[in-house]
Amino acid sequence: GLQRGAVAVGFGIQYTPNASRWEILEMFRVAARYGASCHVHMRHAGVKEPASSIQALEELIAAAAITGAPLHVVHIQSTGGPATPKLLQMITEAKSRNLDVTTECYPYIAGMTDIKSAIFDEGWQQVFDIDYKDLQWAATGERLTKETFNEYRKTGGMVAVFSMTEEIVTAAIKSPVTMIASDGILEKGKGHPRTAGTYSRILGKYVREQNALTLMDALTKITLMPARRLERRVPSMKNKGRIRVGADADLTIFDPQSIIDKSTFQEPAKYSEGIRFVFVNGVAVVKDGQLQPDVFPGRAVRAPL
Repeated sequence: GLQRGAVAVGFGIQYTPNASRWEILEMFRVAARYGASCHVHMRHAGVKEPASSIQALEELIAAAAITGAPLHVVHIQSTGGPATPKLLQMITEAKSRNLDVTTECYPYIAGMTDIKSAIFDEGWQQVFDIDYKDLQWAATGERLTKETFNEYRKTGGMVAVFSMTEEIVTAAIKSPVTMIASDGILEKGKGHPRTAGTYSRILGKYVREQNALTLMDALTKITLMPARRLERRVPSMKNKGRIRVGADADLTIFDPQSIIDKSTFQEPAKYSEGIRFVFVNGVAVVKDGQLQPDVFPGRAVRAPL
């Protein structure tokens, strides 16, 4: 895949817990040979020792240091929980020693995943410091009990996991080392509101209403930092995340005084407000606030073959 232009290598180690540390290290070596970044959902979550998110991040920073592969830690706040400030400190310190490490977060106190996944193997309550009542079934919006958890665990499906606090989320958003990413997931109109609301939520709630970020810092986290993460392997990304002559004409025109998310866990696909136009490759896909039907001007992002 890397030889055919794949942009990066994705790891979901918490979803594949039998993947050995040596196996992960070998994949980092492969990525390093191609200059591809490793985007990793860490092996452990939470603060419970010895299998904590701190230990999990140590594994990844070590793999990056040993192999030279660039490392990107995905959604730091939902994996770290109360340990998030410590994880951000570790990443900051690694960067200060010239390791190529980045991370990102999303602006919600709940994550979402399949209830059949290994994340909910025995002991998950202790890992996340939550219980059945903190799980919400995406299809119906109901909070789970032990009985419904066991029932849905057999069939599988998306469940929201309320394992974070607003303080944890805000601290991650404000950190200078984090990008903003959606980690979106939606099936038949049901799923997580981050799919439709992440970026307008940042610009409306955290910039305008709470002053947690300046507008320019927020836009940098949303556009320029992700482009820079990929541009070493994908030179075309040097034309993303910037407004200048010669850059790709990918533009979102919004009103900073009215932009706000409207998606909820009950209605996760609901459109945001305050976005007037969206241009992709110079073509309007949103015009006067309305999504344009059957317009697909996007192009695949590929590393050079």
